[in-house]
Amino acid sequence: MDGVPGKLYLCATPIGNLEDITLRVLTTLKEVDVIAAEDTRHSIKLLNHFEIKTPMTSYHEYNKVEKARRLVEKLKEGLNIALITDAGTPGISDPGEELVRQCYASGIAVTSLPGPAACITALTVSGLGTRRFCFEAFLPAEKKERSRILEDLKRETRTMIIYEAPHHLLRTMKELKEVLGDRKVTVCRELTKKYEEIAPVILSQAIERFSIEEPRGEFVLVIEGRAVEEMIREEQKVWEELSIEEHMERYLSLGMDKKQAMKEVAKDRGISKREVYQELLLSLK
Repeated sequence: MDGVPGKLYLCATPIGNLEDITLRVLTTLKEVDVIAAEDTRHSIKLLNHFEIKTPMTSYHEYNKVEKARRLVEKLKEGLNIALITDAGTPGISDPGEELVRQCYASGIAVTSLPGPAACITALTVSGLGTRRFCFEAFLPAEKKERSRILEDLKRETRTMIIYEAPHHLLRTMKELKEVLGDRKVTVCRELTKKYEEIAPVILSQAIERFSIEEPRGEFVLVIEGRAVEEMIREEQKVWEELSIEEHMERYLSLGMDKKQAMKEVAKDRGISKREVYQELLLSLK
């Protein structure tokens, strides 16, 4: 080693179809010193298929902090390391983000070799809006946190993307319908694989289907965001139930001055500041 630190390469691997791997990723996996893999037993099949002999080491959710420290030390010594996940792009809903964080903290260069990602693949075939979207990965198992995130999603106007395992699919879709209403959803199953399926439906239709049919494979749910116009109408209805004095008091209690509070009240109610001022004057008479 000559004292020059190595580089971390985030290498996207196929989410199903092995032909989706890029030439650049193949070259890099052959040339780096070590491949850090989420599951070496899974990844060895990929490496054997492409006749890649580079040594592997495990890097997963349960050793991500301590193992990242050891990998950073190797990078400091001058080794180049490729990080791969079980499928898709490292750092997306997997422990890769911790290694990237530690690399930057230690002055190690990081580069990403783009390729497959299940969330983007699902979004592009969903038939729903793609300009604005949010990615929630797997919803948390803990009940309180799960409930909080679902409530946040209730007001989300962007297209939403969620991963789900087959044995939890029905429960998750029932919760989504209960909280969000009967939204449009595109159910994507086994993306890029032999039995790939993309089904644009509404949540009640998906629930009906998988109440009868056992879900199989890995799922990505792409869900329609809430209509902005609907949310504005509901918010205005809430404000209209308050008098302008009560509405003003809400903002004044937050520490706003009267001028700013009047501006916010006018904006909420879709009226001019002059109308707010005149209403306040009338209330003083």
